[in-house]
Amino acid sequence: MDVLFPLQEYWWFYAVFMIFVFAMLALDLGVFHRQAHAVSIKEATVWSIVWITLALGFNVFFYFYARWEFMSQGMPGAEDEARRVALEFLSGYLIEKSLSIDNIFVFVLVFTYFSIPLAYQHRILFYGILGALVFRAIFIALGSVLMQYHWVLYVFGGFLIFTGLKMAIVKDKPVDLSQNILIRLINRIMPTTHSLDHAHFFTRVNGVLHATPLFVALVFIEFSDIIFAVDSVPAIYALTQEPLIVFISNVFAILGLRSLFFMLAGMVDRFHLLKYGLALVLIFVGLKMVYLNNAFGGKFPITWSLAIIGTLIGSFTILSLLVPQKKEAPKE
Repeated sequence: MDVLFPLQEYWWFYAVFMIFVFAMLALDLGVFHRQAHAVSIKEATVWSIVWITLALGFNVFFYFYARWEFMSQGMPGAEDEARRVALEFLSGYLIEKSLSIDNIFVFVLVFTYFSIPLAYQHRILFYGILGALVFRAIFIALGSVLMQYHWVLYVFGGFLIFTGLKMAIVKDKPVDLSQNILIRLINRIMPTTHSLDHAHFFTRVNGVLHATPLFVALVFIEFSDIIFAVDSVPAIYALTQEPLIVFISNVFAILGLRSLFFMLAGMVDRFHLLKYGLALVLIFVGLKMVYLNNAFGGKFPITWSLAIIGTLIGSFTILSLLVPQKKEAPKE
């Protein structure tokens, strides 16, 4: 697989970007959230706007940088190539941002089950994002290796189609975390407490180190992100074969996930139809891998992909707000 931004030549781009990411995270935790507090909807909305603006600002910068880089290399159609990779980043960011809605449902479920106060939820999500960055980097690196084999495209594409069909057809069922294998395994490996010790992940009880519900919730959230990455990473590889674009679009979406959660946590049930839009997006990108790219001479137009993805997500979001969710009648 020939890429435009190989790691051995653009390692410094990754390094500079990660310095920026850690600087933003340090500013977030060390300045704005030094003291544990409940994040208000207003604060979450401001931070959501900040992260989205940074992502879109990077997209503009990436376009001009790619155009300058391709022109300096004497690449034919340098401007068109730069526009294409910029649109691939935007499409990948949009898909990852949309799929992160599923993460929010899990966050709400976990925080409710463990009775995590609002003041401590940001702390869990902060460290959860640090872990997510590591795991996403591993998945993306593994994906870039596997994508060198053509048959992997059909495996990934078939998996995305299957996942999309399952999401659209299978009815959601209530989840009982008390029977979750991961939580039972954590309780078996190390002693845990049923009560919190302020914002600590660990505490001592009679001289013995115990994990608090904050730590158990953090592990569960990290594990759930690994599960979601199995869908989201191949979905972005269906749009671009550039590991640099896959990685940076993933990171920007993850960085804005906390503020998106605090902004939408109280109204996630209103987006009850969005899962059907996401299901159709997964089916579409799966079809791109197994058929559409070959049918269009090796690359389905990225402008069409962006239009289709944006239309599906936008229309089902609007439908969710316009069509009220049906309430099941209580059983006698």
